[in-house]
Amino acid sequence: QVQLVESGGGLVQAGGSLRLSCVASGRTFSSYAMGWFRQAPGKEREFVTAISKTGRSTVYTDSVKGRFTISRDNAKNTVYLQMNTLKPEDTAVYYCAGKLTKQTILIRNTEAYDTWGQGTQVTVSS
Repeated sequence: QVQLVESGGGLVQAGGSLRLSCVASGRTFSSYAMGWFRQAPGKEREFVTAISKTGRSTVYTDSVKGRFTISRDNAKNTVYLQMNTLKPEDTAVYYCAGKLTKQTILIRNTEAYDTWGQGTQVTVSS
């Protein structure tokens, strides 16, 4: 099972951009469907976006469509989340998650993932 480490969070003004990275250990990253989730204070963890293990398929929650882009580089064992036009309501701890799978699938369900990173804080000021 891979271990995941996120980075790239920080403080940014509304309208700004950040790129999050999630680096996986191990040699099986290309067999993992990946996702990004976020959790704001006092709220449940929510789905943001997911990408298939090949990178050819993606899905986004409605609130980030057109602003966020997920991508992956299997040669670098890394999944990215490019976040543009950030809003104060995007403030949260962002987590990447992985699911070992033989299928080319997209996973929205928190409980379906095998492994999680420790999270990185994103704060958007108004």
